Amino acid sequence: MKTDSKSRRRGQEQVFEGLGVSPGVGIGPAYVREAGDLHVPEYQIPVSRVSREKKRFAEATAKAIRQVGKLKAKSLGIHGLAAEELGYLLDAHLQMLKSSRLIGGIEAQIGKDRRNAESAVMTEISAIAQDFAAMEDAYLSARADDVREVGHRILRNLTDTAFRGFTGLERDSIVISEEISPADTALMDPREIAGFACILGGAEGHTAIMARSLGLPAVLGVPGLIPAIKTGDVLIVDGSNGLVIVNPTAKRQAAYQRRLKDMAREVRSLARLRDIPAETRDGQRITLEVNLELPREVDQAALVGAEGVGLLRTEFMYMNRDDLPGEDEQYAALAEIVRTMRGRPVTVRTLDVGGEKLASSLGDHLAESQNPALGLRAIRLSLKEPKLLRTQLAAILRAGAHGPLRILLPMISNPGEVIAVRKELDKTARRLRRRDVSIADPLPPLGVMIEVPGAALAADSLAQTCDFFAIGTNDLTMYTLAIDRSEEQVAYLYNPLHPAVLRLIQFSVEAALHARIPVSVCGEMAGDPRFAALLVGLGVRELSMTAKALPRVKSRILGLDMQAAGRRARMIMDQVDSGRIATLLDDFNDTVV
Repeated sequence: MKTDSKSRRRGQEQVFEGLGVSPGVGIGPAYVREAGDLHVPEYQIPVSRVSREKKRFAEATAKAIRQVGKLKAKSLGIHGLAAEELGYLLDAHLQMLKSSRLIGGIEAQIGKDRRNAESAVMTEISAIAQDFAAMEDAYLSARADDVREVGHRILRNLTDTAFRGFTGLERDSIVISEEISPADTALMDPREIAGFACILGGAEGHTAIMARSLGLPAVLGVPGLIPAIKTGDVLIVDGSNGLVIVNPTAKRQAAYQRRLKDMAREVRSLARLRDIPAETRDGQRITLEVNLELPREVDQAALVGAEGVGLLRTEFMYMNRDDLPGEDEQYAALAEIVRTMRGRPVTVRTLDVGGEKLASSLGDHLAESQNPALGLRAIRLSLKEPKLLRTQLAAILRAGAHGPLRILLPMISNPGEVIAVRKELDKTARRLRRRDVSIADPLPPLGVMIEVPGAALAADSLAQTCDFFAIGTNDLTMYTLAIDRSEEQVAYLYNPLHPAVLRLIQFSVEAALHARIPVSVCGEMAGDPRFAALLVGLGVRELSMTAKALPRVKSRILGLDMQAAGRRARMIMDQVDSGRIATLLDDFNDTVV
């Protein structure tokens, strides 16, 4: 944070620095998101469940300690009295989370009184908070609020509480929160919300991806943000430069208003490219498609001239609900998207949940994982829970009767998984035909996501079992470099231009070309004009991205010479240093128009 002693006074401008994860500018009143009320179930548990319930409590507490530890690390980036005060507060919270009285009291209630963990936590923190509030010392009495906050953090982890809406906000509000999940982001309406900023989060997490998909300016990983802002403060969120400006001066606000006008003019200029084919200067046609997170984005595909949907994420059907969507509900949602695309192909990815994208509706199917990114998720979950897979495949097949459609499998690591899904697909098709239900005919192509190193290295054998590849550069980079893309403390190490990542992409593309199957890139690299020449030069002819990114990528494609791009890609693939690779790519982009 950039600040001085004067700027700490209410009404004075303050500038905070974070990670700009979704470009653009938002100007409007602050809305500081509160945790809200928690629903705390209360019930008796049998003796046989005591051990399991204590384990649930221990896991929720350990998660709370990690969360506070993250906030503590972020507080080191703040200077002055605010940092000192925040540090003391977080230290106190950590001590409470490790307190023998708090932990022992809750465990005793679970064991002796056989209360469920949520009820035990609420009862114990209420008792401790009352003891503090009854003290005559004002400082100690105020610690009752800290006890409640610590207890509520544990309860949120136990109940997996998700925020349920952003209603009643002023128009163009800027949402400020400690952390916002992908499911929370999906509830934001860009027509009402101008942007958001959080203390936690990284540039390549799914919250960031969702923000880019919705076109919402966003800044994550901003230390000290919440104590400095009150609901109603005027804010500027600069998602391009990673800035959050509180109570901006008139001069600063006028400058950003000019930027907004310039951005609007650029959008209008790029809109003229909508009906122009994406073709390089020497006549090579490139297919540009869109990634969709939510059904409401489908209208944007036509507005930007997309040739299809290269990646439809189906997690939206499982978000913010406690039950599972049935076959008919999934079919209705998918069929509407297929019909809206009017004959342009739609690539539907099967369910990819796990880790930060855990949907509450799948709680009975997913146990807590020590490392969700490496655990039961995506195709692994679908194959472990065949009913989930069959329901989704049936809905997809039925939607395929309304237009061209492909099926994409996430997190594939070996050919056996593809073969198993294909068997389920055939069985599902036969079952639907026996019921005389209209389905896609012939059956849709079945493709795999190349997003783990094992899949990239086995791309030649995978190509013998599937019909197309889609390279997911986000996860491929994360797994290759062992970087948690949502972890702001290591976000700077996430680099898609690392030689290992590029070699895996090259190997996958060459395997697909050799097998004569289509190959696309649908990760964030595809939507960045900076990488267009490199990907095209490596042999990729299909790119899928957010609708907002497509016009700029098309503009870059129209200015490319395919032969020159191929030569530069080969030169880049001979390099062993990421810095040298970045220089070669940027020099090419600067000199070739």
